[in-house]
Amino acid sequence: MFQRLFGRERHNRTITDALYAEIVAAARQPYFYSDWDAPDTPLGRFEMLGLHMFLFQHRLHDETGAAREIAQVLIDEFFADVEHSLRDLGIGDMGVPKRMKKLARMYYGRTAAYGDALERGDRAALGEALKRNIRPDSESWPQVDFLAGYVMDADKLLSEQPSEAILAGTIRFPVAGAA
Repeated sequence: MFQRLFGRERHNRTITDALYAEIVAAARQPYFYSDWDAPDTPLGRFEMLGLHMFLFQHRLHDETGAAREIAQVLIDEFFADVEHSLRDLGIGDMGVPKRMKKLARMYYGRTAAYGDALERGDRAALGEALKRNIRPDSESWPQVDFLAGYVMDADKLLSEQPSEAILAGTIRFPVAGAA
C-alpha cells in the first residue's frame, strides 16, 4: 500500500513539475523583454510569471477532480517560488509575510482584470490592464497591444488543449512574436 501511495505522489510531482517548468519557460521568453519592453526586473518577471500562471489557472477554472488539485498545487508552487525569490533578494524573515500578502493581492487583482477582459473578448481593456500592471511607470507602452494579442492567443491555445494532456503534464504556450 505504501508503495502505491508514494509512487503516485512521485508521479503527481513529476506532472506538476513539468507543468510549472512550462509556465516558467513561457514567462521567460526573451521576446517579452527585448522586443515588447516588459521590464527585466524582479517585479517585471513576477508580472510575466503571474500572467502565465493566470492563463494556466484560467484554463483549468471550470475543471474538477485531479485538474483542480493540480491547479492548486501549481498556485502553491508559484507563491512558494515568489517567497523564495524574495528571500534571494535579501528580504528578511520579518519582511517576507508582509510582502507576500501584497504580492498575493496584486496577483489576484490582476487575475480579476485579465479574466474579465478575456471573458468579454476585449483586447483594448486587456491591454489597459496589462499596461497598468506591467508598465505603470510609462506614459505609453506601444508594445502592449502585441502582448494583449499574445494573451488572447494563449488563452485560445490553452482552451484547445485536452484536459487529459494537461493532466499528463503537457501544456503548450504560444511563442512570443511568432505571429
